[in-house]
Amino acid sequence: MEPSSRSVPEDRRRGRGASSRESGRFERLSYADESDGWDREEDLPPVRTEVTEERPRSLINYVASPDLPFDRTINPYRGCEHGCIYCFARPSHAYLGLSPGLDFETRLVARPEAPEVLARELRAPRYRVAPLAIGTNTDPYQPIERDRGIMRACLEVLRDFRHPVAIVTKGTLVERDIDLLAPMAAQGLARVGISVTTLDRDLSRRMEPRVPSPQRRLATIRRLHEAGIPVRLMVSPVVPALTDPELEHILEAGAEAGADAASWIMLRLPLEVAPLWRRWLEEHYPDRAARIMARLREMHGGQDYSARWHHRMRGEGPYAEIIARRFARAARQFGLNGTRPPLRCDLFRPPPRAGDQLSLF
Repeated sequence: MEPSSRSVPEDRRRGRGASSRESGRFERLSYADESDGWDREEDLPPVRTEVTEERPRSLINYVASPDLPFDRTINPYRGCEHGCIYCFARPSHAYLGLSPGLDFETRLVARPEAPEVLARELRAPRYRVAPLAIGTNTDPYQPIERDRGIMRACLEVLRDFRHPVAIVTKGTLVERDIDLLAPMAAQGLARVGISVTTLDRDLSRRMEPRVPSPQRRLATIRRLHEAGIPVRLMVSPVVPALTDPELEHILEAGAEAGADAASWIMLRLPLEVAPLWRRWLEEHYPDRAARIMARLREMHGGQDYSARWHHRMRGEGPYAEIIARRFARAARQFGLNGTRPPLRCDLFRPPPRAGDQLSLF
């Protein structure tokens, strides 16, 4: 495989998932890094994380997908420093004129006014309440949240409005917000999904370079469970011939930690993710690359990925069916296949503001 014209040497991208910063699909021009003769490659600094700010005019993003159990979501951040090489959200950085590769995990966008915008949208007379999903695109508990606190401020808004919320994360920083989530969960307003892709520390560090270790995420499941917060174990994504042998072990570990439900999604490679993933395989697992890609293509009609409804999340064919059966059997074995009550929407109530007319009743 030929190196990318914008590949970054390994010693400059330690702790990163992608190896290049190729232009996004919307750019008219592609760029190549060329030496000017003054600096040697070995003198260049490591790739650092940069954060800019955006002031959103709207925050709630409405989605209409038959593959998803929700119809609205918010994102406190654009891009994600966790750097998961398989992240299906990487192509969203192309809308910003940035690379879905290294830019996605190093050139982040924070949205500090998100809580105020969210409150305004929830107060709109035409707003109709339904569970709000957070973390379905980029992780709200990625490292910069520790300093920015935007996710926590959004959660405080949802608490004040008694609005139902479902959170998906790999970040253990969610433990910081147990004081908010536990009372909401007690009212049927909150639940959390924790993604555990592998139990292998070395594989996790290569594939998800800035994500807490699998064992640390299992500890987070335990803490949330002990606080009375419903937790779903998310085996996502399942990677053929790389993580799929661990499926039953992950479910068992999640159940022991206190998860009360589980789900799975097959590896997805939309748009720019496919070449990034193939390059990562050649670098880290060249002996398995052909086998992994062959399995993926078997499930997507010979392509790296197919975005068809009712197909894109799990693929189709013999291999996909085997994984589905294995998951169903293990979920039953470990008590992770029960049904959960829906999040409550009947408690929704915009809190009074200073100057509002008080009700007589």
